Amino acid sequence: MSHRSQALLTKGILALVAALVAALLAALPGSGRAAAAPAAFSHPGVLVSRTQLDFVRGKVQAGAQPWKSAYDQMMASNYASQSRTPKPRAVVECGSYSNPNYGCTDEREDAIAAYTNALAWYITRDAKYAQKAIQLMDAWSATITDHTNSNAPLQTGWAGSVWPRAAEIIRYTYTSWPNVNRFATMLRNVYLPEVINGSKSNGNWELSMMEAAVGISVFLDDRASYDKAVTRYLNRVAAYVYLDTDGALPKTVPGSGLDTRDEIVGYWQGQSTFVTGLTQETCRDFTHTGYGISSISHVAETSRIQGEDLYPQVGERLRQALGFQSKYQRGAAVPSWLCGGHLNLGLGPVTEVGYNAMHNRLGYAMTNTQALTESQRPAGSNNLFVAWETLTHGDNLS
Repeated sequence: MSHRSQALLTKGILALVAALVAALLAALPGSGRAAAAPAAFSHPGVLVSRTQLDFVRGKVQAGAQPWKSAYDQMMASNYASQSRTPKPRAVVECGSYSNPNYGCTDEREDAIAAYTNALAWYITRDAKYAQKAIQLMDAWSATITDHTNSNAPLQTGWAGSVWPRAAEIIRYTYTSWPNVNRFATMLRNVYLPEVINGSKSNGNWELSMMEAAVGISVFLDDRASYDKAVTRYLNRVAAYVYLDTDGALPKTVPGSGLDTRDEIVGYWQGQSTFVTGLTQETCRDFTHTGYGISSISHVAETSRIQGEDLYPQVGERLRQALGFQSKYQRGAAVPSWLCGGHLNLGLGPVTEVGYNAMHNRLGYAMTNTQALTESQRPAGSNNLFVAWETLTHGDNLS
């Protein structure tokens, strides 16, 4: 073989190896390789798709479980009440731990009520539910101008995660919404600027904010904002859930300023032993950890609906985080090296979406997550941004 032929062969082999390595790196969970926004967004497409909604509607109409009991739970809640009066404010002021609370609870619960009524409309085809959802959304889009005080980014993330779910269902499945453009303007001008640049606070903040930014971007057909939010989301997921493949220390978000082991340990609530599935807030409490896990699953689910599936990048972290927290939520003894031997439990109704994606669709065994999920059915609402996920995602392969 000539030197030229050998050189060409070697070049070809190296190119093949490089391609294989690139493909493997692309598939690694938390690799940071962002998926571009779809060329055209799919609607309705924030957390739930039309095919998923059709599946739920069929199951409820057939009286099948667990969907029928989940539907009954939703319809019996205050969020489904047709006598509900929206309580919009021009300026929603939310301080730390809701002190002060000027419109914070009202805004979040009106958003959940809009989503609840949108789901009720789709399942029943009774126009009164669509009209109630529209009434709630119109009241806020005619009024709100700003979120203020220290919890403004988190509040905007929570409410901004739920509004697009409701709006997508109504806009794309109901006959008429005259003020839809005003609602879109509200999301673009009041909500998106508050969340799109993220947060250096605890990880659940930025994950909730990116959930809002992704959902709003879908509703607005805003590819640039979608890409920006997904990039920040991928970095945060990799820095929120530890895998042993990360090395001796957890990953950090670019620009976080966490440069030393002591700084990272401090940010991880003083936890210095890192094991697969541990999260940045495990040793704070499971409630806030649940917020983070929930937003990880919500964004991944929306990306799947949009045809740019992020589960290959975040799924392993999501699966391990669910399994680790579920084990202890179910009562496993807490070792002394974990959070000083004491955990503050209370994960919340946050497991259905991730469990459905990783176990039912992808086939991973998730013994503890499965047991916890099934024991909590039907999963209700955390009254912040999580609602009715046994109904929408329980064993839903659509």
